[in-house]
Amino acid sequence: MNLALQGGGSHGAFTWGVLDRLLEDEEIVVEAISGTSAGAMNAAVVTSGIAKGGHRGAREDLEVFWQAVSEAARYSPLQRSPMDILFGNWSLENSPMYKWLDMSAKMFSPYDLNPAGDNPLAEILKDVVDFKALNQSPAKLFITATNVETGQGRVFRNPDITVDVLLASACLPTIYKAVEIDGVPYWDGGYSGNPSLGPLVRECGSDDTVLVQINPVKRPGIPKTSHEIANRLNEVSFNSSLMKELRMISILRHGAPEHACEAQKWGAMRMHCIASEAMLEFDHSTKMNAQWDFMTMLRDTGREAASAFLKKHRRDIGVRPSLDLDQFAPDYE
Repeated sequence: MNLALQGGGSHGAFTWGVLDRLLEDEEIVVEAISGTSAGAMNAAVVTSGIAKGGHRGAREDLEVFWQAVSEAARYSPLQRSPMDILFGNWSLENSPMYKWLDMSAKMFSPYDLNPAGDNPLAEILKDVVDFKALNQSPAKLFITATNVETGQGRVFRNPDITVDVLLASACLPTIYKAVEIDGVPYWDGGYSGNPSLGPLVRECGSDDTVLVQINPVKRPGIPKTSHEIANRLNEVSFNSSLMKELRMISILRHGAPEHACEAQKWGAMRMHCIASEAMLEFDHSTKMNAQWDFMTMLRDTGREAASAFLKKHRRDIGVRPSLDLDQFAPDYE
């Protein structure tokens, strides 16, 4: 089967948990992974880990990676307020430093505040990911980044994936300078493919793709406060490209022309999804919360979601889609 991993900052620890549970099952064979932003990090760590030490090696490397991310943020001024800690709230909305960063992002760019382009993830990735093993791995890896000049997504494949490619895929333009690769500037891949499904359809033999979703598609109620509106806008914008691809699969499953090979491939894709309603509890600011307790809680939530999926839909893989795609094309008959 294939895996499609969304981005979402620290919420990527939920995906860590999902992958950790899936990799417990030695019978699960992953042909390819498409990842963006935090999903790209998880995908690269897993691909490298499997190449070096099989499923167990990938699980060990995932834990090492997320521990290193949390450790790098241990002394960051970006911490929860005492009141939030007291009441068990994971949000950073009440953190003075978060408020300052949010305000300064409207007045200054990373070219003003971080001209050197420092990113602590660079050294972590160099330490954890074996790029030689990744570049030569038989497991296919697709990493999406957004071309700043054209606004189009570019998908990088195993031989071309480097530290810079992964940093580009996770480059939020309000925090980091654009990452240049061969003279081309890139931003976060979430703007153009979160994650990209096209390569999984066109370049893989498996017709089953499991989407690990960390950005809620549906959030009941009308956002009314500025905080709620900003949070929902973030979710909508980072889901938009994925929703379009899922809509296309839904439509083509109902009526792909027999002569259209490309359409048939899209229509044949069996989509599955691992998600959790628990992710509705977390606002946009928590994507920057790298506290170890928060990450391990998300990991455990991801493991529970993966276990529930396997219990309910394991027999669907290879047979039928378990994700209701019609919800993404409600106006199509």
